[in-house]
Amino acid sequence: MVVRQAGGPLPRFGREPAVGGLVDGRPGPERGGATVLLLAMGLVFVVFGTFGAAIVAAGMASQRAAVAADLGALAGAARALDGNAVACASAADLAGRNDGRLVGCHLDGLDVLVTVEVAFTPLPGLTRVAAASARAGPVRG
Repeated sequence: MVVRQAGGPLPRFGREPAVGGLVDGRPGPERGGATVLLLAMGLVFVVFGTFGAAIVAAGMASQRAAVAADLGALAGAARALDGNAVACASAADLAGRNDGRLVGCHLDGLDVLVTVEVAFTPLPGLTRVAAASARAGPVRG
């Protein structure tokens, strides 16, 4: 048992790091561990943030496709009396103005059924397509 005199220094057991984490003039084995941990945590945040942004981009593209399909169907229904070609051309024009591409159009009586696709890039080098369909026509009662 080691007894310490009042006011004297504590006894040293083994090699202890001095000021700055140095043992015998060399860095201790724990030196830099916090930096690696911080970098790993930062990488995890970046990866989760990137995938979160990709999910949000997919949701926004789906919403844009739905809006383009709705407006295209309404534009086509307004021209339904002029025939299938005119109604679908009007629907395609309005879908294109909303960054969509008309991939399907069908006139069923006075109802117009349209399908619109919107391309988006959730991650660099990865392009996906969101599609939506809509139907518009006169009110039946």
